[in-house]
Amino acid sequence: MPFWKHRSRTEGPPASTSDDTTERAPGAGRGLRIMVGLAAAVVIAVGTARFAGIISPTVLALVVTICVQPARVFLERLGLARSLASAVVIVVILVLLVGFSLALVVSVAQFATLFPKYADQIHAFEEQLGHWLTSLGVGQQQVQTLLAGFDPGKVVGAVSGLVGSVFGLGVSLVVVLALIVFMTLDAGWGRLIADRLRPARPRLVEALAGFTVSVRRYMVVTAVLGAAVAALDALALVLLGVPGAALWGLLAFITGFIPNIGYWIGIIPPVILALLANGWQNAIVVIVVYAVINGVIQSGLQPHIVGSAVSLNQTIAFLSVVFWSAVLGPMGAILAIPLTLLVRAVLVDANPDARWIRPALGDVTGLGPPSRRAARRATGNARTTTKGTP
Repeated sequence: MPFWKHRSRTEGPPASTSDDTTERAPGAGRGLRIMVGLAAAVVIAVGTARFAGIISPTVLALVVTICVQPARVFLERLGLARSLASAVVIVVILVLLVGFSLALVVSVAQFATLFPKYADQIHAFEEQLGHWLTSLGVGQQQVQTLLAGFDPGKVVGAVSGLVGSVFGLGVSLVVVLALIVFMTLDAGWGRLIADRLRPARPRLVEALAGFTVSVRRYMVVTAVLGAAVAALDALALVLLGVPGAALWGLLAFITGFIPNIGYWIGIIPPVILALLANGWQNAIVVIVVYAVINGVIQSGLQPHIVGSAVSLNQTIAFLSVVFWSAVLGPMGAILAIPLTLLVRAVLVDANPDARWIRPALGDVTGLGPPSRRAARRATGNARTTTKGTP
């Protein structure tokens, strides 16, 4: 018998077989994919922050184009040519953007001369606050340290920076309008492109179509209700004699697009001005009025109108504001929900292997608690099965 045959019979199996390698590969590969995915996410976030000046206007133009697309389609159904319908929509957008930018210019110019008038009131308020803290037993040194860091101008200055960043984007109005023009013209071919792409990537087309519907519903409803909130807030501030009512109304409209924390950003400056100009009673009235208006419209009406268009839980919505504002600045906070919906559409909705994570993101459709009748039926079936078991 040849020696190699004898050796193969006497020696044991090799220490590692291909079956063992196959069993270990999925776990190792999954961990490697997670690490590579996290590294890629960091690189993409850094690159996005580097080109924020380009990405922010592009995303804004995309969102505006998505929101006005039904109007262009409606004009085409009325018999207008595609180019003429696009031109009408572009002119309307131009008028709205220019009007909004002019309102910001006027409001910020008025605000620049408003706050310095209350320097004496700020000093008096600091003294009253210091005496009150001293009466509570706080040491004099601690009071001085606290008052040294207390500067209402920083709060109002931060809010003015938020408004100014929006105006700064409006300064590059030519870029935004050019993008809107090109995107609006190209949107006419969107349906044809989707039909050509659907046979090869049906899930991606479906996910992007759902993204456009969700973004359109969210942005349009938020804009309409935000305009109503801004008008009511500004009217209430005028009646209460709070300075800068028009600016605070515009601020309420802008911060209406920032979920969870936008309300607090919008209420702080008018409360401070009401406190300085008219006293603490007036500031309390401002807080109550803001709470009633925003509570009824944004907390009561908006969720019912938007429905399940967003499908993001409160934690994800808050983290999206924090993340996108860190990457793109204040404009990232305003566009946080559309950007998050876009990422979810591409990475989750278009990927059948990743759809299991949708409930964790906030899509709880069909996951509601069972009714009492269903629970009783399930309990009865369980008892019947138990009795019939030998």
